[in-house]
Amino acid sequence: MTNDPRTSQPTRFPGEPHQSAPGFESKMRTRPDHGEETYRGKGLLEGRVALITGGDSGIGKAVAIAYAREGAHVAISYLAEEQEDAEETKTWVEKAGRRCLLVPGDLRDPAHCAALVERTVGELGGLDILVNNAAAQTVNDDLADIDDAAMQGAFEANVYAMIRLAKAAVPHMKPGSAIVNSTSIQAKVASEGMIVYAATKGAISSLTIGLSNLLAPKGIRVNAVAPGPVWTPIQPIAKPTDELEVLGNDTPLGRAGQPAELAPAYVWLASGEGSYISGAVIPVTGGIPMY
Repeated sequence: MTNDPRTSQPTRFPGEPHQSAPGFESKMRTRPDHGEETYRGKGLLEGRVALITGGDSGIGKAVAIAYAREGAHVAISYLAEEQEDAEETKTWVEKAGRRCLLVPGDLRDPAHCAALVERTVGELGGLDILVNNAAAQTVNDDLADIDDAAMQGAFEANVYAMIRLAKAAVPHMKPGSAIVNSTSIQAKVASEGMIVYAATKGAISSLTIGLSNLLAPKGIRVNAVAPGPVWTPIQPIAKPTDELEVLGNDTPLGRAGQPAELAPAYVWLASGEGSYISGAVIPVTGGIPMY
């Protein structure tokens, strides 16, 4: 591996097969890098408890590994059919000497959101960090192709669940706690084939600012990370094989990101290193401007 950000990670992903939602890391031909062999903790989250939605694979898995190596116990949520990926994430968390609670379920269910927080608090002893990372991605060729049920489901999973989880989590959080949301470069560029997904991510960016203002008097910081094109299982759902091969080639750095390259931003925003940062949207986009 080189230090050149243009070539330090793969620049092409040939022959990657299409997947149906929700997408599985275990079915990817080119496996993502979650920092399994490279992330080194500094004790930045020692003794804290984190809940990470979508923690079975992709960015959520990289964050779970990084948080564990920084000293946090971790609960992850995921869909039941993603159990195999979730079990692998748990293995890495436990290798770091931390506890890992697996809680499968559908975040579109308000009761599950509440139960997820209660189980985390009950079994891990508290809640200091909420990472709202899970997302449903919808694609469209034309306006007429947008399915009403899929649109509703996308907002339920991507936006409503964040509000419900924050509502359930905040009563358990003390001053110094943090919420980190996953938005997207799509909140800015809004590709014509992802207008529903982009709309949810724009809502998340605004929600982050609103929550940061609301919760600042409680000493709880709220920020967001905006990934650009990142090599995760969500990509083979949304794009055909020929587009996947050159994913990220149109960014200034000329390649897609890896989940491991996102995790440090989530650590920074959750730790004391980011103690004066709230209401921010941090772009990790390979050079694509957000503002």
